[in-house]
Amino acid sequence: MEVILFEKIDRLGGIGDLVNVKAGFARNYLLPQGKAKVATEANKAEIESRRAEFEKMAAEALAAAEKRRDQIEALSISITAKSGTEGKLFGSVGNIDIAAAITEGGVEVEKREVRLPEGPIRQAGEYEITLHLHTDVDAIAKITIIGQEEA
Repeated sequence: MEVILFEKIDRLGGIGDLVNVKAGFARNYLLPQGKAKVATEANKAEIESRRAEFEKMAAEALAAAEKRRDQIEALSISITAKSGTEGKLFGSVGNIDIAAAITEGGVEVEKREVRLPEGPIRQAGEYEITLHLHTDVDAIAKITIIGQEEA
């Protein structure tokens, strides 16, 4: 299915690009979220007439993400969790906990932006967590997990 993109999408294309995608991806993700429209002559004319507007919105989103990245990298976040004697946590610290701690620190972060490629954290210590804020902007948050032993 041929669609016109209204915003930059990782590994697919940029604003105004005409791309071929599988019909299910277009129907279930791109079209309902307003990220693309089916490539008809009328839609091609619309994207050309509104290209400056879309590029301005994309530039604003990029600037906001870069501002959030600077704020996040300036933070030092601590999360306290119950642990055993050797620092092994009872349970784990996941992306929901990390997003909540950063949001409490003053920067709004959603759980889907937190990247934990090795899964939830199960050991006390210091970690550098990657946050994917925008297609072009990643931030590194310094998180300290403090193990609190049961008395």
